[in-house]
Amino acid sequence: MSRPAPAAEAVRRGERRALAKAITLLESSRADDAAAGRALLEELMPHTGGSRRVGITGPPGVGKSSFIETLGLQLLARGERVAVLAIDPSSPVTGGSILGDKTRMERLAQDERAFIRPSPSGSAPGGVAHRTREALLLCEAAGFGVVLVETVGIGQSEVAVRSMVDCFLVLLQPGAGDDLQGIKKGVLELADLLVVNKADGELRAEAERTRSAYAGALQLLRPASPSWRPRVELASARSGEGIEGVWRRVEEHAQKLAASGEWAERRRSQARDWLWSLLQEGLLQAFRQHPRIEALLPELERQVSAQERSASAAARSLLEAFQKG
Repeated sequence: MSRPAPAAEAVRRGERRALAKAITLLESSRADDAAAGRALLEELMPHTGGSRRVGITGPPGVGKSSFIETLGLQLLARGERVAVLAIDPSSPVTGGSILGDKTRMERLAQDERAFIRPSPSGSAPGGVAHRTREALLLCEAAGFGVVLVETVGIGQSEVAVRSMVDCFLVLLQPGAGDDLQGIKKGVLELADLLVVNKADGELRAEAERTRSAYAGALQLLRPASPSWRPRVELASARSGEGIEGVWRRVEEHAQKLAASGEWAERRRSQARDWLWSLLQEGLLQAFRQHPRIEALLPELERQVSAQERSASAAARSLLEAFQKG
């Protein structure tokens, strides 16, 4: 058996600098860097799959970063190593990360047992960075027992996050109105756990009412899992109250799904879905770069924009040209 490459060995030792460099290679737009990143990931694949994967979303201002930092610090105190993949909004000018979550999780970032990676969301669906799945696998190979994926929380479909984690957690603000804060039914259907954050001080009573409102709403929905009905918990990132209880629910959720076999099947299904996602991405790229398509596309786009030709007819013409090529 060949000796692992130095870069792979460094990641396996949990060196944060080596892990950050590996993720940067995968995210690179340069073909040679991306190829090196993929080769490194392939070498590390046998060491992946051992973490607890948790997605965390919620509307802007709900306190996602504060919640994650408080949760992360409590997990570190229990002896866990924690990785946070924080998906930031992209700058329309540079395409880079705007918020930079390391500045919002200073205490967690300072601990050697934690790794925080802010990544720009770009054009990826559901506010998920393009290479988040691969970054998650690298974090597992580096020995992080818990990987938290924070989404932008901009109201887009969160299906992309749900498709890469074991437990999908939605944070809520105290104060549920008739519209349940505008949280879409689809997000509730995806959630494994709802947490009303900021449940302290003067907001405690309001948080209790919010919990009751969402608990009632969940009763009207068919659970996504036959072995788990979503719960609604209270927590305060500021005081730390309720955070330990939230993690107990995450662990209970994992135990229920593992006992029924659903946890393993969910992981397998996620891997298959990611395969098809990459195939679609690669086919679209090959399609747009095909010489026939490059020649035809500008004029067909103009005709469709000017309503001189239907989009379906233009698409058929392009597909026929691609197939003939």
